[in-house]
Amino acid sequence: MPKRILVAEDEAPIANVVAMKLRGAGLEVVVARDGQEAYEQAMAVRPDFLITDLQMPGMTGLELCARLTRELDKAIPTILLTAKGFELGDTALEGLPIQRVMTKPFSPRELLAAVQAALGN
Repeated sequence: MPKRILVAEDEAPIANVVAMKLRGAGLEVVVARDGQEAYEQAMAVRPDFLITDLQMPGMTGLELCARLTRELDKAIPTILLTAKGFELGDTALEGLPIQRVMTKPFSPRELLAAVQAALGN
């Protein structure tokens, strides 16, 4: 059974490239365009992995991770995407299942490799 990945990204071109790369590797992908939609999708489909933008309408990526960690019975491993130059302190990530922070622009190949490594593929 393919692993299910939730991609939460409000920039359609980025979401499309990420989804295409992950699907090409045989992963099941669900895309959400803002934080609230991502939360609703996560509660409905229970993804194995989350890729989320930090800055989104409705709910930030950090807020999304924190809410899902509180409300689900398991933590969802996460890669956080952030705009170049946006600094995150270690305390902002504390207690969250964030495996890696990647700065935009990023390599889709590198993102796929990070997802596969985190999933043990």
